Amino acid sequence: MNENELFREATLRICRNLEIEEALRELLLFLKEEMPVSHIFLQHYDADYHAMRTIAYASESGHGKLDLLTPLSKTAREMAANAPDDQDAFLITDPLTFPVSKEMTAFHGIQTSSVIVMPLRAGKDTLGYLILTSEGKEVFNIEHRGVIVLLKEPLVISMSNALQHREVVKLNDLLADDNRYLHRELRRLSGDEIIGARFGLRETTRMVQQVALLDSPVLLLGETGTGKDVIANAIHYSSSRSKGPFVNVNCGAIPDALMDSELFGHEKGAFTGALSQKRGRFERAQNGTIFLDEIGELSLQAQTRLLRVLQNKEIERVGGVETISLNIRIIAATNRHLEKMVKNGQFREDLWFRLNVFPIMVPPLRERTVDIPALIQHFISLKVKELKLPSIPLIAPGAIEAVMNYHWPGNVRELQNIIERALILNPQGPLSFKHLGINTPASAVAPEYPSTKSYNLDEIISQHLSRVLKITNGKINGADGAAALLGVNSSTLRNRMKKLGVSYGRNRMTSQ
Repeated sequence: MNENELFREATLRICRNLEIEEALRELLLFLKEEMPVSHIFLQHYDADYHAMRTIAYASESGHGKLDLLTPLSKTAREMAANAPDDQDAFLITDPLTFPVSKEMTAFHGIQTSSVIVMPLRAGKDTLGYLILTSEGKEVFNIEHRGVIVLLKEPLVISMSNALQHREVVKLNDLLADDNRYLHRELRRLSGDEIIGARFGLRETTRMVQQVALLDSPVLLLGETGTGKDVIANAIHYSSSRSKGPFVNVNCGAIPDALMDSELFGHEKGAFTGALSQKRGRFERAQNGTIFLDEIGELSLQAQTRLLRVLQNKEIERVGGVETISLNIRIIAATNRHLEKMVKNGQFREDLWFRLNVFPIMVPPLRERTVDIPALIQHFISLKVKELKLPSIPLIAPGAIEAVMNYHWPGNVRELQNIIERALILNPQGPLSFKHLGINTPASAVAPEYPSTKSYNLDEIISQHLSRVLKITNGKINGADGAAALLGVNSSTLRNRMKKLGVSYGRNRMTSQ
């Protein structure tokens, strides 16, 4: 086969396949008729990791796409990074005396008698290297090297396309990751809306409308379960950033050791287990809003790192050197008294000043009982869809009044959970909520009891536990149980009662 025929046939095999590993496989089968080639590798030197990265390979036994790093010694690294520009291809007749080929063949478990290395250059840039190995007694010679040099141009095009395709795949993976993340957030937020915007939350809604169109930081204050996340969501979707992402971060749920990686992201290889590059929550919120829930739970060290981000609007991924500018809006929320925490040295004063630009107080449910009927209807409709019930059950007469008389220590979240429980227990209706005993704690009055002259702490605690158990009729668990009234875990309460010899149980209590 003359040179023109060889070039044409080889080019057809290289360029007719979209996947680079398929092109190498076709090339290898074609070249075997002209030279003793056993393996073909496509590689490039990754200066960031001081290693050779194998992109694809082909042999008689198989072929495939790879992303495999081969660590190199200092001598081999210097040789790979400073390959001469004046040679089209290198013929290595004794691979064991050449540091790069020696280390690469050992890493891949190949016993080769000779190697041809052809740098694939586009202008002054080296895209990578085409590596051909020969096994057995047959070795490459100058004529074989000439055949490979003849195919330089189509191989450079193929290598360039392969690298660009890898970048497109990488970007597509990032978009898919964003899409999955946003869909999870949308599912979590589905059905969320401000119930009571015209009544119990009228003042809160007015403040939301005032600040939504601005980029000022907002600090949401209020008890657990009042719906601060719903207010944050409303601020974002009423703002000019509504088409951007809304990223929710529960600061209390992230361990301090993982805080930097979770918020700022990390580069591949930054630490053990960092197998790929990861974008942090701040980077995900670019051109949108980041909601820092439970901001009062951050450690002082994490507060310091967060303050720098708020001041400079810049981050660096863990293990990275590139500075990433941020265009985000900050909304923070807490159920804690940050001003007292500042005085006690538990919260940085300068961070508090940064966050406390526009504070909004979200009132507890007991202060907006006028919204309870609408909330009940809203949660029933929402939970009927989630539980896939055939119809919306009716509410028993007087049930709403009973609910409105309850103290609601768990606020809107507790109401939502109680409605879901009622639907599970009585999906056909009518929903009376009587079996939940939700009005017991608010309406219960502690009975008169004689004072004790004992100063023994265990005796005093024992008597107090007995009185609380009488109020709850011996019930320990639940919103109306003794554990909730005492503000302790039910298991802790039972252990304390066993230790003190306090009887419990409804039957036992009624017999006393």
